[in-house]
Amino acid sequence: MKAGLAICAAAGALMAAGAASAHHSFAMFDQSKVTVLKGTVHEFQWTNPHAFIEVDVPGSAGAPERWSVELNSPNNLKRQGWKSSSLKTGDKVTVNINPLRDGKKGGLFRGVSLPDGSSLGDLTTNAGGVVNAPRP
Repeated sequence: MKAGLAICAAAGALMAAGAASAHHSFAMFDQSKVTVLKGTVHEFQWTNPHAFIEVDVPGSAGAPERWSVELNSPNNLKRQGWKSSSLKTGDKVTVNINPLRDGKKGGLFRGVSLPDGSSLGDLTTNAGGVVNAPRP
């Protein structure tokens, strides 16, 4: 009886550890900075565990540079007013992000200005952060 209880407890601890390690931290994003991206939606991925916006931003040579923006889960986004159809390929948007610390073209979603003039999320750029132009 004690051995069975110990095995069940060990299995429960392993399952909890696996679930905890599956969720990453946000340390990879520089939350002290805000980057403003003006571009065109390439793709909006309404997927678990996190939704993504792929945005084509004009680069210094004129060629588009693809930025990957990580959002919350669709379940949480829905409670914040989002729909799976909130963004469409080709939409012209302005997206505020906390950039990746490693300098790659990506970041953590803060807010988006939609083509119809409405917005979702936080579009403030002075909340302790710095506005950075996209790197050439």
